Amino acid sequence: MPLPLILGVGAAIAGITGVGSGVHGAVKMKEAKDTMKSAEQRHQENQLKLEKKYEITSQYMEDLGKQELGILSSFNEFSELFEKIKNRPQFKEYEKDDIRIPEYDKEELKEISSGASAALGSAVAGVAGGFAASGAVTLSVGGSLGGLVAGGMAVQNATLAAIGGGAIASGSVALGTAVLSAATLGVGLLVGGVAFSLTGSSLSDKADEAWDQMKCAEKEINGICSYLNELSSTARKYNSVLERVNIVYKRYLLKLKNLVVIQGKTNWDDFSDSEKQETKNLALLVGLLYEMCKTPLVLKSSDEKGMNKVNDMEIKRTINNAEMFLEERQLY
Repeated sequence: MPLPLILGVGAAIAGITGVGSGVHGAVKMKEAKDTMKSAEQRHQENQLKLEKKYEITSQYMEDLGKQELGILSSFNEFSELFEKIKNRPQFKEYEKDDIRIPEYDKEELKEISSGASAALGSAVAGVAGGFAASGAVTLSVGGSLGGLVAGGMAVQNATLAAIGGGAIASGSVALGTAVLSAATLGVGLLVGGVAFSLTGSSLSDKADEAWDQMKCAEKEINGICSYLNELSSTARKYNSVLERVNIVYKRYLLKLKNLVVIQGKTNWDDFSDSEKQETKNLALLVGLLYEMCKTPLVLKSSDEKGMNKVNDMEIKRTINNAEMFLEERQLY
């Protein structure tokens, strides 16, 4: 074969090889771009899911916390009415089956009521949700209320603090500095089959890395969402039962106010048997509500980096005790 023809064939073969490499590189580039785009889209969807769960849980925690603080703040009115009754008996601790209600403590209730009123009046977001999560019992300005507002759950946000361990941060971070956005994948490509193929390979590695990071973040996010589902469900159920008890308590508190303030009955001996029973029930309802408000929704993890746990067993026990007490006393 003449030399020019051989050279021509060789050039044609080389050209075809270069085109083949270029096509291969282009395919790899498209695959990398598709992978990156899918990773970004899926991560954004995961983040949106997390944000929605977080917002819902925050609201349930705030609702529960506000109701608890409202109940505790009302104890001052109860104490003032109760202390006006002369010759009244000391209502000792009530205990039956698994139900235990502590005896009336005037000073403790007044302190709690004052602290709860201050917490309700605070303009800092998250105070109520933080209270529901922690079940704080010594609410006094400069005391645990100060910690709640200035350095605790309120500043961080109640729900974030309730999760614990900074897990939400690792679950909602961006995919990382090593991951390129889909828009940057086609920038700065080298001309030529071989160079193009190598670039495609490098970007494929980065796309795979992006996908792996997205999956890792997705696992974190799913774990946090599962926790938030449990926390919001528990908060909603607990708030419902607490509201039932609170309605009964308010009704009996109004009756006592009518007796002491309107009718002017301030001597226990002047109370009828039914009025005495109602007053005793009211004192027990205060103790029951106090115990319910003291119960934390969240158990803090012993590991600083670990996720907290929902206090599910204790919440269920407290709900059961409240329902049994209302039924046993026929307080509907």
